[in-house]
Amino acid sequence: MTTTLKSKLQEDLNAAIKERDELRSSTLRLTLTAITKEEVAGTEKRELSDDDVLKVIAKEAKKRREAADAFAQGGRAESAEREKAEGELLATYLPKQLSDDELNDIVAQAVAEAKAAGAEGPRAMGAVMKIVNPKVAGLAEGGRVAATVKKLLAG
Repeated sequence: MTTTLKSKLQEDLNAAIKERDELRSSTLRLTLTAITKEEVAGTEKRELSDDDVLKVIAKEAKKRREAADAFAQGGRAESAEREKAEGELLATYLPKQLSDDELNDIVAQAVAEAKAAGAEGPRAMGAVMKIVNPKVAGLAEGGRVAATVKKLLAG
């Protein structure tokens, strides 16, 4: 039987509790809670697929990065370090992110496709994003993708 990502998180949480690893156990607890919350959101309870679980983990990791930045700007280095450590722990469950070069290549191909279809200049942003998003889903953050698209459209 194949293990789902959610059950792997649960197993890792149990191991972290046994090892008395407070950082891992609290981070995994919060993540599993977010997954459960997502499962019961809406009109009926559902079991999340691994892709949906990855989206929840990505969202939680992004929250940690943003919180770490906010704490760092607010002069709370200890809290910032904790949030950063939690974000890095969650990142281990996510697929490897695309490098800048890989992302540039994918976006450049999409820009060429959009131009071939007649989209030009900054107005082509939507057309290019429609082509790029399915290719990079889960492999690059949306803001990073948008910035690369803007840069390449500007020339």
